[in-house]
Amino acid sequence: MGVDQPPSLNVQMAARLKSMRSRKLSIEDLVDRILAKDQVALSQAITIIESTAKKHQHLAQEIIEKCLPYANKSIRIGITGVPGVGKSTFIESFGKLLISQGKRLAALTVDPSSSISRGSILGDKTRMEELTKEENAFIRPSASGDTLGGVARKTRETIILCEAAGFNVILVETVGVGQSETTVHSMVDFFLLLKLAGAGDELQGIKRGIMEMADSIVINKADGDNLKAAKLAKNEFARALHLYPKKESGWRPKTLMCSSLKNEGIMEIWETILEYFIIAKKNNFFERKRQDQNKFWLMQTIESQLKIEFYSNPVVKKEMEKQLQAIDENKTTPFSAAEKLLAIKTG
Repeated sequence: MGVDQPPSLNVQMAARLKSMRSRKLSIEDLVDRILAKDQVALSQAITIIESTAKKHQHLAQEIIEKCLPYANKSIRIGITGVPGVGKSTFIESFGKLLISQGKRLAALTVDPSSSISRGSILGDKTRMEELTKEENAFIRPSASGDTLGGVARKTRETIILCEAAGFNVILVETVGVGQSETTVHSMVDFFLLLKLAGAGDELQGIKRGIMEMADSIVINKADGDNLKAAKLAKNEFARALHLYPKKESGWRPKTLMCSSLKNEGIMEIWETILEYFIIAKKNNFFERKRQDQNKFWLMQTIESQLKIEFYSNPVVKKEMEKQLQAIDENKTTPFSAAEKLLAIKTG
């Protein structure tokens, strides 16, 4: 059972749902409102593309295609780090700085979902109280579900809609576990890794995969009694980064410190990101990377669609039950069962 909502909240939600039902917008109207920077329309469109209902798939594709000509005009920044590193506090502090400079910010956050109940707290809006009040900020929490690495299934399409709505800085926050870093890295321009000092995190963090992906490492919570440990961690990571070959972008990743709580070091991080973009655009790496990402997501979409069609095929479903039972009874191996299932004509 869920927690009872306050009566006023229930009334507001009911009124909003009734309003949405009473004015069923055409796709053209919805897209026009998105282009006019209407955040309600943007939320409605994102809900459609996140929907798994078949009736929404065609609508979602139409919305994306109509928004695409107005997209690709933002800076896309991925933010990752272990749970507890302070990602939400950092995003709020960083977001307020960007808005003060006239930017429009969309923060796409992904909350871990329970593998048992499929439930998700979706608490990022609660944790970013000040940022949610900003007119030029849009925060969209999504449950990760069972998608790769905890990245919401339609995050990349959501980026396109946010860009069409005039948001020129897109932040994508990962769950910070599993393969989420790899997936987010494939949809952003700059990849920021948040680390902690004094919690053993600096030693755990020196792993080839995540270090190679990071365009900058930021030691968060560098304040008070933790400041000395943060400086030591910063030096450790800086030394580690110099062991890796120079990136194709020509960029040498930097190690920085900040205190999101005290709003210290945030401007330096933004200046570092801008410095990266000057280099990446000058040598054409920026465009090449986005083109490579588009090709990657083409393959990912094909694989995903083939998987959906395979498992939803009634013949496959029936044979799957037989093969699972045969495995339980030790009459076949998982590999033989897979071969039989893949041999079924699904097209």
